[in-house]
Amino acid sequence: MSVIIKILGTLVAIEFVYILYLETFATTSKRTAKVFNQTQEELERPTVNALLKNQGVYNGLIGGLILLAIFMYNSQPALLILMIYTVLVAIYGGITSNPKIILLQGGVAMITMIAIFIGL
Repeated sequence: MSVIIKILGTLVAIEFVYILYLETFATTSKRTAKVFNQTQEELERPTVNALLKNQGVYNGLIGGLILLAIFMYNSQPALLILMIYTVLVAIYGGITSNPKIILLQGGVAMITMIAIFIGL
């Protein structure tokens, strides 16, 4: 796996870990409210808070899997599968929530997929 693909994949993983941080550890912060276009009061609701924390753990695990694929297993096929997953989730988020999500969450993953396909 090339250095370029490792860097791009790591950027995607960092994004997932950042989402983990926002959703699980900074759930009710001003920053989280701004990122998810919610009020802090809404984020403080027990049901919303619990759902975000749970979702954050999933995002963190995806970030961890990406890092494992890159650095522990050096597996380009595994990384490609995770990038496809990321793009599909971004498309779903774009359709159901906000179209900006497609590029914000899926943009670097799309670039990583292209890099893998053209053999960078």
